Amino acid sequence: MATARQIQYRLGQAKKKLTKLNKDVAATKSKMKGLDALLKKAKAAEKAKPKPKAKPKAKKPARKKVAKKK
Repeated sequence: MATARQIQYRLGQAKKKLTKLNKDVAATKSKMKGLDALLKKAKAAEKAKPKPKAKPKAKKPARKKVAKKK
């Protein structure tokens, strides 16, 4: 059976771990918000930018016809 001190120690360790994870979650959420804002700006810039016209493809030269031998 665990003593009261051991239980207190484990509880303290769990609280430290939980605090650290909560900080990580908060940091990740704020980073996601920033990235979402950048994404919206990029999409708006793409919409506003006119699309370049497609260049016509170069035609291949016609093959020369070879007469068949009999």
